[in-house]
Amino acid sequence: MKEIGTISRTKEVLDKFNFNFKKSLGQNFLIDPNILNRIADKAGICENDNVVEVGPGIGSLTEQIAKRANKVLSFEIDQRLIPILKDTLAPYSNLRIIHSDFLKADVISETENYFGKGTTFKLVANLPYYITTPIIMRVLEEGMPFESITVMLQREVAERITAKPGSKEYGSLSIAVQYYTSAEIVMSIPKTVFIPQPNVDSAIIRLTKLDKPSVSVEDEALFFEVIKASFAQRRKTIFNNLSSNLKYESIYKEDVLSILEKSNIDPKRRGETLSPAEFALLANCFFNKINSK
Repeated sequence: MKEIGTISRTKEVLDKFNFNFKKSLGQNFLIDPNILNRIADKAGICENDNVVEVGPGIGSLTEQIAKRANKVLSFEIDQRLIPILKDTLAPYSNLRIIHSDFLKADVISETENYFGKGTTFKLVANLPYYITTPIIMRVLEEGMPFESITVMLQREVAERITAKPGSKEYGSLSIAVQYYTSAEIVMSIPKTVFIPQPNVDSAIIRLTKLDKPSVSVEDEALFFEVIKASFAQRRKTIFNNLSSNLKYESIYKEDVLSILEKSNIDPKRRGETLSPAEFALLANCFFNKINSK
């Protein structure tokens, strides 16, 4: 039988189940087996790996993952796709499909039940673009036992995540993701290989979990607050942004200025020019100031 990801098989499946795309769910299915194979290859999946997939659709990418992996756990939010997946993926016994919203599911419990306690996994996803960043951040912030995350994103968002200090794409999302992982764009995907075609080009990024965070901070929550405040209004200086947006009763404008000077950071610089290490230094100085009063 033809692979699910061919255009002819995809159309057969859609016709068989009388499936209509829901715009509200941002559904776009890949119809190029070569690209699907390359995504699975870029995810580095091998026979000992357990994989969590989010948004399997009709199973085109799931099929390529299941051929390579030990076990696959797929989360699908659209009830209409569950009977389709049971049909298209029937040949694969190393697969479990869960009808659930990944953002609300008890992911750690589900993975422990299926993969076993203490087992790590690789996460792979071809998702609607509006939901990809929240999913990445949930996995990172909740400390899920992942090894890597390989996901498709709008090209623009992929460039933001992998951006370096000083570029116009660099921002709080870049720092947050790069705090936990090594991030790289591993392939580009044109809009022409989807049905229906999206309005934007896509990219695959791979996030490889670091052994420890990229910088050392006294208080992670404060570190991210400092970053968020620093990018609140991109055209403002770091001094103005921190003075206006970092809300602590014990921190005044003169404290912000003093901490910037102590950190050897020019108050006139903008947040986009600061490296993660400089943000860590700032956050640690604020931590010391807050806890000294």
